[in-house]
Amino acid sequence: MTLRNRILVLACALVVLAGVAVASVLHASARADRRNQARPGGPRITAGPVSLTDSRRLVFRNMAWGPHRDELTAVPASDPSGPRVASDVKCLRFYAASGTGVCLQAAHGAVRDTYRAVILDATLHERARYDVPGIPSRARVSPSGRFAAWTAFVGGDSYAGTNFSTRAAIVDTRTGRLTPSLEAYRVVKDGRAYHAADVNFWGVTFADDDRTFYATMATHGSTYLVRGDLRARTVTTLHTNVECPSLSPDGTRVAYKKRVKGLPADAPWHLYVLNLRTGRETALAEPRSVDDQAVWHDNHTLVYALPGDYGADLYTIPSNGTGTPHRISTAAVSPAYIG
Repeated sequence: MTLRNRILVLACALVVLAGVAVASVLHASARADRRNQARPGGPRITAGPVSLTDSRRLVFRNMAWGPHRDELTAVPASDPSGPRVASDVKCLRFYAASGTGVCLQAAHGAVRDTYRAVILDATLHERARYDVPGIPSRARVSPSGRFAAWTAFVGGDSYAGTNFSTRAAIVDTRTGRLTPSLEAYRVVKDGRAYHAADVNFWGVTFADDDRTFYATMATHGSTYLVRGDLRARTVTTLHTNVECPSLSPDGTRVAYKKRVKGLPADAPWHLYVLNLRTGRETALAEPRSVDDQAVWHDNHTLVYALPGDYGADLYTIPSNGTGTPHRISTAAVSPAYIG
């Protein structure tokens, strides 16, 4: 091949690559435009005030396409599929209790995205913010509103894999004191002090005494439910094969996702409830794999997200192992019951 032909081939290749790049940008732009347009048959959404003290409300991240996608929206708790009121606050993950919210957000940069945890007051105004070292995953607020927690991936992209690391942080919203990672706490495993380089924590859930919390700890290929003490700064293992625990309002049970042998590697979990006094596990009547930290609507009903047409839909299931799953809201994730 002559030099002239080589130059022509190179020029043609560059033209093709430029065309592909332009087409990709235009496709992404068109998709973004479509996401900002409401779809026929979707939920009715109007802009308005959203309060974290309004009684009997359900607040969640709206996933429906349109101008309010990703915003915190509120509906009556008694009508979760009804018309939504949308704030202008966008969150990747969210939770709230007693007039305090935690909103995990992305800040889009020219080179890479960064993440932050924003503590919200009852009117969704920012009270404080903290850097988050990776992709946000879970968020919780203690029943009193004093403590907030969040989990982020700092490596890997799925709980189902083995190549990931997490950071679980807890902040005192009253004093601003931050514990960036629960790895700073002393671990007691099987009654003895435990040290390992591969310890990870995620999925914090709080008791109502502003001292006790529960979380998942992973080490050497196994996961454990741990009980934490905010004052003593300790965590103690209680039960194996527990991920993303959620404490019931009466403090007697923990709902969680459990790995079940024989299921696909990318969908290995079923929902269970553990009685903390007896240690008895109850399998819930949800046959699908649930990759979520369930929320208790009351002492008898759990709410959780499953993949849907617009990202995720919310479902309920009785906590005693009976009944069948029931979808209560489409295009929604990260629910919190207010009041």
